Amino acid sequence: MEKPAIFRVPEAIFYGRGSYEKVGVEAAQRGSKALIISDRIMDQLGYVNECREYLEASDVQSVVYLGIASEPTDDYVAEALEIFQKEQCDLVISVGGGSCIDTAKAIAVLVTNGGYIGDYMGGKKLAMQAPVPHIAIPTTAGTGSEATDVTVITSSSTEVKMMIKQPAFMPNVAIVDPLLTLSSPKHVTSATGVDALSHAVEAYLSKKAHPMTDTIALSAMRLIVENILTAYKDGENIDAREAMSLGALQAGMAFSNASVCLVHGMSRPIGALFHVPHGISNAMLLPAVLEFSQDACVDRLADIGRIFNPNNESLSNKDAAEIAVQSIKELCLKLQIPNLRGWGIDEEAFQLAVAKMTTDAIDSGSPANNPRVPTQVELAELYHVCYDYQLATEEEKV
Repeated sequence: MEKPAIFRVPEAIFYGRGSYEKVGVEAAQRGSKALIISDRIMDQLGYVNECREYLEASDVQSVVYLGIASEPTDDYVAEALEIFQKEQCDLVISVGGGSCIDTAKAIAVLVTNGGYIGDYMGGKKLAMQAPVPHIAIPTTAGTGSEATDVTVITSSSTEVKMMIKQPAFMPNVAIVDPLLTLSSPKHVTSATGVDALSHAVEAYLSKKAHPMTDTIALSAMRLIVENILTAYKDGENIDAREAMSLGALQAGMAFSNASVCLVHGMSRPIGALFHVPHGISNAMLLPAVLEFSQDACVDRLADIGRIFNPNNESLSNKDAAEIAVQSIKELCLKLQIPNLRGWGIDEEAFQLAVAKMTTDAIDSGSPANNPRVPTQVELAELYHVCYDYQLATEEEKV
């Protein structure tokens, strides 16, 4: 390695069936009154009340913010922060998908460091004070946000997804209980699963990858590739759900330390402007971006191809790389991942937004980590390709 690398993870990770019950003991070690950040679906499923019961059993008081109704915005952050301060809380617990976890990350930092969350984008403002403790509890196998030092918050005024990465945004504790993912419907299972796969793939292809991230990214890919279709078709299969939860966790650790690439750079503006959930937009883009990048990362794509086709060791790297791209296309087809048109994005509105999306994607910095770094013109063309991208030819559809 040319220079030292770093690998950051939460100070404690609890993983496995029934690990949710650890939240009370862990919270009691870090505070006496928690703000639980979640959404109404998690509340209806009983997960929020279950969390409060675990906290109460450990003599930890709690209040709840259920305002998360979409990708996280600075408005949600402001609302939750006001409750935290008014109620004099001293720790934050997130229960839900990446939107809940990312909002909680912002709260944890702002309580002790102040300012507007957008101030921290691009390192303009550094979180010099330790954040309040944050316990992150994912209920989907997707974002891996419970194990990353990244938060993505949309500015309500500029419609820019602000990708913010600093060590202070890392949760103190991650509790990954696959039992909480059993409630995920098929479309959420597919989108978040491919989101996790994209995290692992981009971590492995990133120019910032290193041996630690390589090892865990490959492990994540194996877990996801071997289990995602089972979890999608049979949501009650706890073994598949457990493997997907572990894969998503590992993928989060990998990309947090190796960075993401072009898929994420292109995905964020789509989410900000057209309100497409992050996991779905990543899934829509992954096959086309891999085709674009293929010639610049044949050897690494070959490693991924051999995960899909482990029994053919005689494959050349070029053939194995092609298998990787084709296999991911076939996987997305089986999981019914739509293209941008199929999602319902208006074509005229999309074409008018391409220039802004291209600029915002480049400004995020993520495309620069890609094996093939696109020019502004190439990136705009790739957005056009992705709008109508077909996962299968007419012959393959028959």
